[in-house]
Amino acid sequence: MRVFAKQGFFNATISRIAREAGVADGTIYLYFRNKDDILIQFFNYKAKQVFQGFKREAEQASDAIEMLFRLIRRHLEEFQKDRNMAIVYQSEFHQIRRIAEPQIREMYQLYSDLIARIIEQGQQEGSIRQDLYLGLVKRMVIGTVDETISTWLHSGGRYDLAALAQPLLDLFLRGIASPRAWQPSLNDEPAQQG
Repeated sequence: MRVFAKQGFFNATISRIAREAGVADGTIYLYFRNKDDILIQFFNYKAKQVFQGFKREAEQASDAIEMLFRLIRRHLEEFQKDRNMAIVYQSEFHQIRRIAEPQIREMYQLYSDLIARIIEQGQQEGSIRQDLYLGLVKRMVIGTVDETISTWLHSGGRYDLAALAQPLLDLFLRGIASPRAWQPSLNDEPAQQG
């Protein structure tokens, strides 16, 4: 991952990966078919391991709001802790043609489903509005966290990424309008779940 992060996936070579690992080039081929296989195995193993950590962290919360906070904080902490992983994940996630497409799609679905469960639990608890488009909320959370990580990476990691968890949660829960700046019209119909 260090080689992919520093050189970019397409510029990385098996020779450079072997040198970084301290092994002969041929040794790499004992474990991986090619460079693509290395990336795919990364997503099969490391990304799933990280997601399971997200899920465990969220499940330790006592309510939906705390679950959302713990999920966001853990996500930011993991990517801050392993910058190389963050670079490789972000660059592959944003490719049009992704080598690890099935793995990325599976991780996205797992994450999206976890957010949906949190939102639905919050709706049952009465801490999250009932009139939300669930699909839109999921995309908002995923997109905002993703952009926050991308911006941190582009800055060279010069600030504490995990410290942004609380401001992000506040933004998700309160939005950007002041309480008196905008009130929905009485004619507005409640949004359908979706």
